[in-house]
Amino acid sequence: MARTLGLVLAAGEGRRFGGPKAPAVVGGQRLVDRAVGVLAEGGCDPVLVVLGAWVGGVPGAEVVVNEEWGEGMGSSLRAGLDELAGRPDGSADDRVLVTLVDLPGLTPEAVRRIVDSPSRLAAAAYDGERGHPVLLGAEHWTGVSESARGDSGARDYLRAHADEIVLVEVGDVADGADLDEPA
Repeated sequence: MARTLGLVLAAGEGRRFGGPKAPAVVGGQRLVDRAVGVLAEGGCDPVLVVLGAWVGGVPGAEVVVNEEWGEGMGSSLRAGLDELAGRPDGSADDRVLVTLVDLPGLTPEAVRRIVDSPSRLAAAAYDGERGHPVLLGAEHWTGVSESARGDSGARDYLRAHADEIVLVEVGDVADGADLDEPA
């Protein structure tokens, strides 16, 4: 049965931020808890979180520890996709919605729009500009994982498949700005 899983990339050390972003409290809630809740409320099930520089419990999520977190976001994306690809309950029809932990303006409504898209390769759009989160059908996981290096994540893969990406406009219900400095 096809499903849309959620994947939160939250392993970084947050150099510009002054420390790991995952446990940072913004608006009375840890960023990691907020990200997990937004994906779950938007229709992702289950939700996985990739942690590294900071590791702790995350209610409502399955934690994947990326021991190579210092290599950059690419290693976290690989760790998450490898975990999903290796699941015995996985299906070729599965999709994963990948988001970053530092998007405090992402909303469940925006996630729902993307999850409701029938696409196998889609991305949130904010006033027509591609952003996060990104939706990947299972057939893309290996290619994304192979191209994910450093802090580029899926950028190279998405650039190579730009003509296949469906942009889902969410700028009217969400803000795609990332949080690079403490609130």
